[in-house]
Amino acid sequence: MSFEHAPLIDQLARSLEQEVIAFRRDIHAHPEIARTEIRTTQRIASRLREEGLEPRLLDGTGLTCDIGPTVEQSGQSLLAFRADIDALPLQETTGLPFASIHDGISHSCGHDVHTAVVLGLGLVLARMARRGELSRGVRLIFQPAEEVQPGGALDLLAQDVLDGVERIYAVHCEPKVDVGTVGTRIGPITSACDTVTVTVTSAGGHTSRPHLTGDVVYAIGRMITEVPSVLGRRLDPRAGVNFTWGHVQAGSAPNAIPSSGVISGTLRCLDVTAWERAGEVLHETIDHIASAYGVEVSMHHKRGVPPVVNDEDCTMLLEASARDALGANAVALTEQSLGGEDFAWYLTKVPGALARLGTRTPGGTTYDIHRGDLIVDESAILAGIRMLARTATVGGAR
Repeated sequence: MSFEHAPLIDQLARSLEQEVIAFRRDIHAHPEIARTEIRTTQRIASRLREEGLEPRLLDGTGLTCDIGPTVEQSGQSLLAFRADIDALPLQETTGLPFASIHDGISHSCGHDVHTAVVLGLGLVLARMARRGELSRGVRLIFQPAEEVQPGGALDLLAQDVLDGVERIYAVHCEPKVDVGTVGTRIGPITSACDTVTVTVTSAGGHTSRPHLTGDVVYAIGRMITEVPSVLGRRLDPRAGVNFTWGHVQAGSAPNAIPSSGVISGTLRCLDVTAWERAGEVLHETIDHIASAYGVEVSMHHKRGVPPVVNDEDCTMLLEASARDALGANAVALTEQSLGGEDFAWYLTKVPGALARLGTRTPGGTTYDIHRGDLIVDESAILAGIRMLARTATVGGAR
């Protein structure tokens, strides 16, 4: 695999580094939650137009932008690179000079970094294309609403953002890994994630006479303990199935059996086949317990996202690009996460891969995503641009 364009990529990326960091700080200070990313969309589109590109604004928020030769011109399908642009409804506590100006909203998952990396990638590729150094077309995808379900990826797929695309790539901040290191894994790297809400009802009654009514609280208790156990025995344990209840509410008096109660939780799974079967087992188990204790149930199972399953060839190309850009020891095997990521929906249509981009300052503090105190080492932006630009110019045809 030859990275003949690497010197030019690095020269262009370094010349743009400070501008792209400033761009990241601007959108970090002005975060917007899912499907309200109006300013962010406008800022990205404006900068791409300044570079002589023609971004396509999507319905609602978000945009795409094609760079380089069309499919007809090159005879090759496009490579796509996706960034998510939404923020979280979470208060920032970093104290940074460019901290969020909006109370209760922050880029505490690093989407501002993802956006800056893919924008910087686009600027590098646009300048290469003008010099005749980009032989294959690339599509940038700036996606809204990754943090909610159903995620923005489904909105974009409905707008045909993958038309003409052969492969798709993305990065995600990893604040537990040093800058200059990229975490990869072939196969499942994130989990399917669904939400489940069960409402249990009966006539209610006095706790001295539980035999005269359906005992909502007792039935809920059995569901809380039995559902995770049954899933663990009915599904392949190698699938990484995890069911955890997060909310329970029933009753208001110690001597009264309530007439209703609600429990909700999340179902997570690393295997697509097991994920599809888990819903059936879940329904059977809930219905069986309800019948045994004489209560009525209604269940709302909200399908979220499938697991992100990295394609082998695409992962190997990202790894080769990372080693060439960042050094021979730049790639590490990353852990599988039970967190959900709607990049998975793109991978149900075309092969691709997601890599974890180290954002921790070597020897510095270890943070975590979805925390208001998250601070990233901004040199990760240049690392991400250099890696993805190599991926884009090599192409990775099978």
